[in-house]
Amino acid sequence: MASVGAMSNVTYELGDGIATITIDDGKANALTEPLIGEISAALDQAEADAAVVVLTGRPGRFSGGFDLPTLTAFTPASADLLKAGFELAHRLLSFPRPVVIASTGHAIAMGSFLLLSGDHRIGIAGSGHKIGATEVAIGMAMPWAAVEVLRQRLTRAHFERATLLAEVFTPEGAVEAGFLDETVAEDQLPVRAREVATRLASLDAKAHHVTKQRARAAMLETLAAAIARDDDEFRAAIAQLGNA
Repeated sequence: MASVGAMSNVTYELGDGIATITIDDGKANALTEPLIGEISAALDQAEADAAVVVLTGRPGRFSGGFDLPTLTAFTPASADLLKAGFELAHRLLSFPRPVVIASTGHAIAMGSFLLLSGDHRIGIAGSGHKIGATEVAIGMAMPWAAVEVLRQRLTRAHFERATLLAEVFTPEGAVEAGFLDETVAEDQLPVRAREVATRLASLDAKAHHVTKQRARAAMLETLAAAIARDDDEFRAAIAQLGNA
């Protein structure tokens, strides 16, 4: 391994042109602005290293989604968090090198949107881990940006079930729906992720980047507009509540 770096909740490990970014807050990997900042800093380093990325979580948890106390406080910090989360998804979807996501456990709400932002996504077979967008089930309207992230990978039928009905999937069901590309045994997850990343590292970097931009141009433009719309609407709602 060429280098290892650690932040408070994110570890960066580089070897053979592959950057492994591990999120581990010791709990549910709930996304806060500082944690998103750490992931972004790790992606900065991976981009500087021209590395293929493997993004993974802690045992049993990929990410439980946004930190709900912050998000539901309806303050400017809530809006900042929402925008930062989807800007991270946009960055992953447009990252210049391939991104492999090794989902170590539950991927809920914003955690599932990050999962959907990888180029190749691997889960754990037979684990019963929950994968899905639960916003409607907990009384939250789905953000515009979330709808676009879900739309770009899920089958039409599963998109409706995941978005409108808040259906949660097992890893096997998540493959059928489009959240995951494949599942493997738990002890094979890091092995398989590295195997896929090694193959993707052999792709021509420029050709991959240009083709990704062309293939996702319309979706990335729509997602960026949705992020801006969510931000405007959320901040307007916060102002109406007098929390601005």
